[in-house]
Amino acid sequence: MPKAVRFNRYGGLDVLQVVEVEKPEPGPGQVLVKVKAAGTNPGEAAIRQGVFAEQWPATFPSGQGSDLAGIVAAVGDGVQNVAVGDEVIGFTNKRASQADFVVVEASDVTPRPRNVPWEVAGALFIAGTTAYAAVRAVALKPGDTVAVSGAAGGVGTIVVQLARRAGAKVIGLASQSHHQWLSDHGVIPIAYGEGVEERLREAAGGHLDAFIDTFGADYVELALKLGVQPERIDTIINFAAVEKYGIKAEGNADAASAEVLAELARLIEQKEIEVPIARIYSLAEVQEAYRELEQRHILGKIVLVL
Repeated sequence: MPKAVRFNRYGGLDVLQVVEVEKPEPGPGQVLVKVKAAGTNPGEAAIRQGVFAEQWPATFPSGQGSDLAGIVAAVGDGVQNVAVGDEVIGFTNKRASQADFVVVEASDVTPRPRNVPWEVAGALFIAGTTAYAAVRAVALKPGDTVAVSGAAGGVGTIVVQLARRAGAKVIGLASQSHHQWLSDHGVIPIAYGEGVEERLREAAGGHLDAFIDTFGADYVELALKLGVQPERIDTIINFAAVEKYGIKAEGNADAASAEVLAELARLIEQKEIEVPIARIYSLAEVQEAYRELEQRHILGKIVLVL
């Protein structure tokens, strides 16, 4: 029988289980995808831990995961744009992608370009669309200077590359071990921690136009202290700061479409951006995958490959 990740209550890594499930069937307008790769994301860990129980409650037993890439195994009635055997990149809003098979709306998949590896395709949706929306939110133009917190993370690595494509000077806050990757991609790396305000001022030449916060902590306050206007600050994690300071919180939900996925996949295929893969795990190793993810010091994405 097919297998899928499930958890029956909120909690730590120990609540994650891989269990046998019935093979799902696509309904009208849907496709069944044999999953080849599925990404992991910090938001999924927070949901499983119960952090967002009020905003986005889980229904138990709950599945997990949104990102996916795979091969279409069946199509439902009325599906015309997708055929059995198609290789696709897609997403599900049902917390179900970390499984052998997943039912997806046909409108939520796009063809996988041949030169986009499965593990990259399967890790693209959440991080890619979040980065796309965040960069768009701060309205970068050539000559702008933007700082990015968590610049070496799954979202941050894509943010800095898209910001560079927009013509901006990009400053990336990250662990020292990831500075070389940032430098290699045209980003000015600086270390976080004590003295970060002075380091940012110096790297920015005294003027910072925009700030994208992918980490949280007090980076929104720091951006405001550095003179960035609220409408040019976007956070994907510090939601309390939105109402308090009038900043933006545009992310995945603001760019969640197959069209954006297709554009990001095209950029990857043409080697204009890349998605660094920190580690690959099997579905059976889902606890180990999230254990590493939750340490928050990886470069890029952790992916489950089936």
